[in-house]
Amino acid sequence: MSQPSIAPPQAAPDFRPTDLAACNEHVRAFFDAYAAEREKWRRRNLGYHLELERQYKFVIPRGSRVLEVGCGTGDLLAALEPAFGMGVDLAPNMIETAQQNHASSNLRFVASSIEEFCAAEALHAQRRSPKECGGTFDYIILSDVLGYFYDIAAVFEALKAVCHPRTRLVLNFHSRLWSPAFALAHALGLKKELPRLSWVTPDDVEGLLNLRGLEVVRRYTRVLLPKRIPLLSRFCNRFLAPLWPFRHFCVSNFVVARMPVAPFHEPPVVSVICPCRNEAGNIAKIAARLPQLGAQTELIFVEGHSTDDTHAQCLKARDAHPELDIRVLKQPGKGKGDAVRTGFAAAQGAVLMILDADLTVTPEDLPRFYDALASGRVEFVNGSRLVYPMEGRAMRFLNLCANKFFGMAFTFLIEQRIKDSLCGTKVLLKSDYVKLQQGRAYFGDFDPFGDFDLLFGAAKLNLKIQDLPIRYRDRTYGETNISRFRHGWLLLRMCVYAFRRIKCP
Repeated sequence: MSQPSIAPPQAAPDFRPTDLAACNEHVRAFFDAYAAEREKWRRRNLGYHLELERQYKFVIPRGSRVLEVGCGTGDLLAALEPAFGMGVDLAPNMIETAQQNHASSNLRFVASSIEEFCAAEALHAQRRSPKECGGTFDYIILSDVLGYFYDIAAVFEALKAVCHPRTRLVLNFHSRLWSPAFALAHALGLKKELPRLSWVTPDDVEGLLNLRGLEVVRRYTRVLLPKRIPLLSRFCNRFLAPLWPFRHFCVSNFVVARMPVAPFHEPPVVSVICPCRNEAGNIAKIAARLPQLGAQTELIFVEGHSTDDTHAQCLKARDAHPELDIRVLKQPGKGKGDAVRTGFAAAQGAVLMILDADLTVTPEDLPRFYDALASGRVEFVNGSRLVYPMEGRAMRFLNLCANKFFGMAFTFLIEQRIKDSLCGTKVLLKSDYVKLQQGRAYFGDFDPFGDFDLLFGAAKLNLKIQDLPIRYRDRTYGETNISRFRHGWLLLRMCVYAFRRIKCP
């Protein structure tokens, strides 16, 4: 028996639905009536909608597969230029407008509740072979819709049917701090009053995601000034909004979450990239001490125009260990970053590791990095030298201060906790590195060390980054290639540049 129609309210009253069907019917009726006015109100608050588009364009790369839940008239979805975009909305009139405004072969719009849509997709997936399936999305958007769901946790559970292991959920929802301002805007006719079934906080959302086995990657706030005021809006929303204390007064809370990732089903081939410049005394030790990782371990020495016989020692180590898969490359450019990129490009493994040739991080530590990535609990493993006591001469005092400073700077910039941004040992999947490489133009080739390039790229992809503490050893051969003051100044400039590209896109 069909549910009785609920008349749309003129001014959205306090509505307490008794069940899911009543909730969906109430929301559907309201937004069907609102569809005719939607464009008028969007133009009136264009500044806010453009800010949302800007934020989503930063998080979601062009050419992704995107599902938008509660897509309305489809403007946000179309602005993201997806390779394939699916918009789902309860209100048929909203969907009809979306189809008229955004007629495109790579966009589809469906009038349905998200629970029914996901259930239908799950059923279709069971009937199709794995090769025919493909009904999953790289990104799922829930923009200003959480307050309309009868059971938010049930929606998160339903969405798993259209997720693959690397799917990201991107949500934004209003801060309750702004509720008095919204009430005033309603009274003045500056904002349409919409039905709201619930207010949620970032802690509420994180808890609901955790209940369904989803993990928050990052949380942040944006949109300090939702009205479009020339120059002032740009300054407030791009430069002030990410900063304390202004970030506490922003309109929109953003949450990026990921699906739970299963451990490796089969051990993969692991490529260990070892940049080496003037490290002749360490090469034989590296080859002798490198542990077996995964199904097979590939060791790639990338020699960087040494003035000693490092290159000869690399060739000697290769010949002395025919049982190992050792290759020796000459880097074409300068700097560790160039050496790492050269090694990554040549690597055959599904897992990429960096091991500095100075042996301040030992080869015996690498299995712990492999295990962390293989567990699925993390997608980018970053070594941290600042947890355990380090050997006496391993790091000079000024270097220690700088490392702690840049760790705090990175935590602020990428909104994931990083204690040591400059430890050379980093591990990630090659498939993620390929995506990072494809998006490198966003930051540019500005990092001669490679650490910032990888961490910023991983943050841009919303990978789950995790520090792994290691014990930092004294160097036993050669001298460091780092200049404290010259390179420190360069790193500081790079942080300022990253602030503009990450915090103020």
